[in-house]
Amino acid sequence: MLDELSKLFHHTRKMEKGSFLFQEGSAANELYMIQSGIVQLTKIIPDGRELTLRMCSKGDLVGELDLFTPAPSYLLSSRVIESGEVGVIMKDVLEEKLSTNLPLSLEFMKWMSKQYRKTQTKFRDLVLHGKKGALYSTLIRITNSYGVKTNNGILIELPLTNQDLANFCGTSREVVNRLLSELRKSGIISVNKGSITVHDLNYIKTEIDCEDCPIDICKID
Repeated sequence: MLDELSKLFHHTRKMEKGSFLFQEGSAANELYMIQSGIVQLTKIIPDGRELTLRMCSKGDLVGELDLFTPAPSYLLSSRVIESGEVGVIMKDVLEEKLSTNLPLSLEFMKWMSKQYRKTQTKFRDLVLHGKKGALYSTLIRITNSYGVKTNNGILIELPLTNQDLANFCGTSREVVNRLLSELRKSGIISVNKGSITVHDLNYIKTEIDCEDCPIDICKID
């Protein structure tokens, strides 16, 4: 699917750290395939907090939620957290391609279904397990997406502040600070220069009755 979509690039665009590819509520005429760098898809919830739904990197498609809708506007915001480049696909061009290319449409539907399942399981954890469960499930997802096994545990190779983690959980930084402190004191994790190492992933999974979903579903990207 990625090869087919890359043939539809209208142009490529550089993206700088701290900028936005698009913002919630703006007109949605383009989709973006990430060639390099990392972007964060977020939603502002009614009380003003920011909820991070996905981290997207090379090969990921963003802005897809508004296909086949009249006068579309972006439902999420896409902030660049690591500079890179994206391929730009015009919405009407992709819609026409999907309407006439059945194999591509089927692959696209499978991909959309997987993204829906990822979002569904994330909201399940947020609703059923509270703030603690939200953080623990986020740590599990991050290790699946960006974790590297070392002799000391699983090192998360993604620079994340406590505020970043709070945004994934839909809670406050103070709550995340407290929960991470408890995990550090128990030896479940350690933090060195902002990088988290998970020493006992099974403990975290047990605490939230982890269902051991397939790794391709239990991820943050």
